Amino acid sequence: MIKRDRSKALFERAVKVMPGGNSRTTVWSAPFPLYAARGAGCRIWDVEGVERLDFLNNYTALIHGHAHPAITAAVAAQIANGTCFPMPTEAEVAHAELLCARIPSFERIRFANTGSEAVMMAVKLARAHTGRAKIAKTEGAYHGSYDPVEVSQDTPPALWGNGDPPTTAYTKGTPKGILDDTIVIPFNNAEQAERILRAHRHELACVLVDPVPNRTGMLPADPAYLATLRRVTQELGALLVFDEVISFRIGYRGAQGAFGIEPDLTSVGKIMGGGFAVGAVAGKAEFMALMDPRAGKPAVPHGGTFNANPVTMIAGRIAMEMMDEAAFARLNGLGDRLRRQAGEAFAVAGVPGQICGAGSLFRLHMTARRLFDYRSAILTPAESAATKAVTEAMLEGGILISPQGMGCLSSVMGEAEVDRFTEVLLAALRAVAARGLAAE
Repeated sequence: MIKRDRSKALFERAVKVMPGGNSRTTVWSAPFPLYAARGAGCRIWDVEGVERLDFLNNYTALIHGHAHPAITAAVAAQIANGTCFPMPTEAEVAHAELLCARIPSFERIRFANTGSEAVMMAVKLARAHTGRAKIAKTEGAYHGSYDPVEVSQDTPPALWGNGDPPTTAYTKGTPKGILDDTIVIPFNNAEQAERILRAHRHELACVLVDPVPNRTGMLPADPAYLATLRRVTQELGALLVFDEVISFRIGYRGAQGAFGIEPDLTSVGKIMGGGFAVGAVAGKAEFMALMDPRAGKPAVPHGGTFNANPVTMIAGRIAMEMMDEAAFARLNGLGDRLRRQAGEAFAVAGVPGQICGAGSLFRLHMTARRLFDYRSAILTPAESAATKAVTEAMLEGGILISPQGMGCLSSVMGEAEVDRFTEVLLAALRAVAARGLAAE
């Protein structure tokens, strides 16, 4: 059994000073979470001293695992010279040059500190450019902690109805005006999405879409669906915004390179910070110029005390430099191997299930039904129980993934780690089947 004594003691201290005991809802698990002590490469140790293979990588942020020597050495050198300044630095310029040279649609880029902020700035740019207020997003998709993009993130089946996706609040207290200005479209249903968007043609500022949305089951978008969104936004004079905070890791030129679709604006984060807090919005020069302060107050002002701090910029640049085309090909090959072997594990164990994802991303689903959108991927109570049992058994077996079955690989992993993942998954599936928890 998993030892939790030290984690329990830390949690008892934490709830006295933080609501729920932490600053990040994502890491909560009942009755209390395990606390991390350190990480090295593809391994993580909790405060009990238990070592595990880390297939979560801080929810996809660490593409080189923990404490990569090249990154830590560069960061240590920069810290000795200062961590942040009231002036820009060459490190910011160098990281921007690297990213803009790699992604064709990145004609200009602006750094922030979180993916949430990057999405927020993209929405503001779209509204400023078009002079329109409404935005559209896909049902069930997560785009960070910003009122308009949180809409209809977890609409329950009781509210689905038989028509178009409803607009529902995610956070209690969301103003009605926010709901009125957010249009919800289905994921991977091009015909229905186009009809909804055209009904708002004169009000629509942008369409926001994640090409591989995690909370919609880590299901890759149908290329034809993305092509439809690209065509329709151009025809309506709205901007197409890709949220690649997570999906930027699926290829050398991000998700847009993998799908062959060029958006107007892109929000990125996670891997391009090298393990430090980061976000960025990038896109065509004419749209990004709305942030340009050279002629006075810009149309979209954007400040931030820690934006583009040199520690993050240096760590991020080195992380991205190491991920050249060959490195992405190798890592994505491991992702293919993991998804293939995991699919075989379901069959061998005789448990209904499948694994979705793209590149180095994956997500386990304890169901054999066809998955294509938020509604098809939402878990039944039985599937939730089976998922919880499998992920806890894998944690016991030395493999860390999210409680929802999501995970990713890092560049410091190899076939041995993927094979070990498969072994532990197979044992977990067999244990679930033996307990009668596998959903039919």
